[in-house]
Amino acid sequence: MKANSVVVVDPEIMSGTPCFAGTRVPVRTLLDYIEGGESLDDFLEQFPTVSRKLAIAFLEQASKSLLASA
Repeated sequence: MKANSVVVVDPEIMSGTPCFAGTRVPVRTLLDYIEGGESLDDFLEQFPTVSRKLAIAFLEQASKSLLASA
């Protein structure tokens, strides 16, 4: 999956909030779930428009970005 196909920032979608590509689900929502102690499965159950592959690609991309700047 291409990095640019994971997250979309478009002023026409959720007023430019970063969302999972092809959805209206903000990526912040996944981070909130994880921060709140919820599992990836819980998130995916509540937001079926986000595929497991897409969520994992986002987490991998965020991890690489964070570790690269450390």
